Amino acid sequence: MRPSKSPLQAMALYSAILSQLVGSVLIGLFTGMWLDEQFGTAPLFLIILLFLGLALGIWAMLQTVRKFESGDQ
Repeated sequence: MRPSKSPLQAMALYSAILSQLVGSVLIGLFTGMWLDEQFGTAPLFLIILLFLGLALGIWAMLQTVRKFESGDQ
């Protein structure tokens, strides 16, 4: 039987997930907006980098959850 995690560890996990998802989406959003402004291609880079940021955020979230579940801190 696996020992239970403390509430503080769960809060840290939720904070890490939130920051990874929000941070990667915001970086993709603002970078895409900036590139569209530079090249006049609105909304091409915005859409591409927004989805790329979301995908990278989900990938980072899965890595964090796997690390948390395995017990490697």
